[in-house]
Amino acid sequence: MPLNVPSQPLLAWHGTWKAYVLAAVVTVATVGLRLAGSHWFGERLFLMVFLPPILVSSFVGGLGPGLFATACCGLAALVLVIPPENSFAIAQPIDGLQWLALLAIGTLACLLVDRLHRARQRDHAVIEDLRSMQQQLKSTIAERSQLKSALDEHAIMAVTDAKGRILEVNDKFCAISQYTREELVGRDHRIINSGHHPKTFFRDMWATISSARPWHGEICNRAKDGSLYWVATTIVPFPGDDGKPWRYVAIRADITQRKQAEARITAQLARLDLLRQITHAIGERQDQASIYQVVVRSLEEQLPVDFVCMCLYDRIANHLTVSRVGVRCAGLAMELAMTEQAIIPIDRNGLSTCVQGHQVYEEDIAAIDFPIPRRLSGAGLGSMVATPLINDSAVSSVLITARVRTNAFSREDCEFLQQLADHTALAARHIELYSALLRAYEDLRQTQQAVMQHERLRALGQMASGIAHDINNALSPILICTEAMLNRELGLSQKSQQHLRTVERAAEDIASTVGRLREFYRPRDARASMNALDINLVVQQVVDLTRARWHDMPMQRGIVIDTRCECATGLPFVIGIDSELREALTNLVINAVDAMPDGGILTLRTLRLAKETAADGRPREQVVRVEVSDTGVGMDEQVRLHCLDPFFTTKGERGTGLGLAMVYGVLQRHGAEFTIDSAVGRGSTMRIDFTVLSMTATASPALQAATLPPLRLLLVDDDPLILKTLSEALIDEGHEVVVAHGGDAGISMFRSDAPSFDAVISDLGMPHVDGRKVAAAVKEASPTTPFILLTGWGQRLIDEGESIPYVDRVLGKPPRMRELRAALIQLTQMPP
Repeated sequence: MPLNVPSQPLLAWHGTWKAYVLAAVVTVATVGLRLAGSHWFGERLFLMVFLPPILVSSFVGGLGPGLFATACCGLAALVLVIPPENSFAIAQPIDGLQWLALLAIGTLACLLVDRLHRARQRDHAVIEDLRSMQQQLKSTIAERSQLKSALDEHAIMAVTDAKGRILEVNDKFCAISQYTREELVGRDHRIINSGHHPKTFFRDMWATISSARPWHGEICNRAKDGSLYWVATTIVPFPGDDGKPWRYVAIRADITQRKQAEARITAQLARLDLLRQITHAIGERQDQASIYQVVVRSLEEQLPVDFVCMCLYDRIANHLTVSRVGVRCAGLAMELAMTEQAIIPIDRNGLSTCVQGHQVYEEDIAAIDFPIPRRLSGAGLGSMVATPLINDSAVSSVLITARVRTNAFSREDCEFLQQLADHTALAARHIELYSALLRAYEDLRQTQQAVMQHERLRALGQMASGIAHDINNALSPILICTEAMLNRELGLSQKSQQHLRTVERAAEDIASTVGRLREFYRPRDARASMNALDINLVVQQVVDLTRARWHDMPMQRGIVIDTRCECATGLPFVIGIDSELREALTNLVINAVDAMPDGGILTLRTLRLAKETAADGRPREQVVRVEVSDTGVGMDEQVRLHCLDPFFTTKGERGTGLGLAMVYGVLQRHGAEFTIDSAVGRGSTMRIDFTVLSMTATASPALQAATLPPLRLLLVDDDPLILKTLSEALIDEGHEVVVAHGGDAGISMFRSDAPSFDAVISDLGMPHVDGRKVAAAVKEASPTTPFILLTGWGQRLIDEGESIPYVDRVLGKPPRMRELRAALIQLTQMPP
């Protein structure tokens, strides 16, 4: 610090008139003292008297006043105007030499005193400056000491030389690093290097501070006990005269908690992202197994863990079954005998706690003496977490994760695994609900289709019931006449008899078809006449009945259809109604012919299959299969799905859409399975499987035509043709028949001669007076007279449970003579 030396004299009178006045006053005062003084001063010392004013003036006023006092003293020495009083006297006046000497001595004294005075002033100023500087230095030192103390309380500080060797550290540095000053001073910062940062990190740091620029950053260090800590660091270089740093001061702040919090937040975000990814992947799966596979693969790759598996819990058997194992730990799973489908018993180990719904964390599984922990420890695993998957308040599965290190799972890891288990359990539950919803939807769809189909069929049945009466009335004469010719005309040729039997079969099939139009999907009536049938015979009859469709009509158009009948021998009988099965197969043959407009191959095949086998290898359930195949145009998937619907047809105006629907109804009543195998351009194959439930079934015995004594019968109907043909047939049986046209006439005839009639046969549907009223009138007149009701609705009335009072027997139209004969035998109580 430069010294500030004042140039002014002590009293600051230099250069002012006050100093000159003082010189003059002091000079006068000394002269007065000289004149008043005694003679003992002597004459030789008179010059000494004049020195005080010169010295005082030059000392106080400086050089100018000193010279002025010198001049005044010289003048006083030359002129002594005031003589001394009493004894004081000047022996001789002062001469010129003395006067000049006086001036010279005064001037020299003035100069010397001025220089001395100035030197004294400079010394005084220097002392004052030194005192001021000392005070400032003390203040600065105290202030810096306070600042250092405050900085030491807050920051971790270290001072190093240019080579990085530690020169000084504060207490906080020692506390956080766990090293003493003696261990740190003289060493470099490699002593606390954690190895967390790459070499390029410190290379960039040294490049920055070596260029005399401060460096800021965050460093992970390792304490003496091996623990890691983070510090936010600022390194300030102190450059020397050459501009290169000669010292570095590092100021650090402990940010370990912040970094740990950031690490926890980052880890939590990573786990949340992993949970989101797993949840998203789970949402794309449609079954439990694939959900579990996603979970174990994600944990294995991203958490990560050294072993992971998902196990299903069986509460009844009280064991776990390994469902999924991570791909990377498949070898470890083999070593642990915990591969997929492996059984893990739940003994006394931690799994018993887990299946009760509690997460289990074993920090050191080597210290646990239970089977599963021993197995894991033997494979080199150190810690394990078993997490339950709870579904509907019950454990459904267990997620097992393990790592090689002991105490390797943090609290956050355990919480994440529990959250993942909850999400997985929820997803599995959603899959179950989704599957149940799909099943319910499918059931609902099938129910809706069944309801719609039932409504269509019910409408069809109602329509069929309306026309059944007229059709049956038209068929009655055909069947009656055909049966009469076969029974009475003995001279007919074999070919004629065969034709008549074909006509009879066709008429019976027509009657059965009309009666079944409303019964496609009704359960088979237990009262129906089911017989043991030779299915090969039925197939051959169908071939004969349909010959015109597959041979004659195509030949007229120049089309050839090659019909093949491949019937297996030794087939067991099937239980059924021959007319219905002939009708079903006829429809299939006609459809096959229509599917081959340009000709092709029609194949009817029968074979025997063993559907199930018993433990000893023998067939437990046998199946007789009938196949109708063609090489026609085939059906696409949409047509195949709807071909059994009523009124669905691909034949345009030529088709009614009832053929396959009737076939399906017939086969349903027979308990047969009906399948369709078809593809566009490859033809179709219709398969019918009859289950052979019992091999002891035999054909029902034919009704015997018992010889009845002649009976007097009353026949009531509104159709003249039926009256004519049925009366002739009864007359041929030997009975006396009285014909009444209409219900009114029948009642009148019976009332006029009731005792003479052995039985009454009446139609149901007649105008004005129907069969019910006729029956009531007959029973009123003669309660014991049997009453037989003929109707095309008879079977429907029985099926629907409708009670017809006063009627002893209901027979369908067209009437069969054998049925009518049997009814007369039973009702007249005559043995067959």
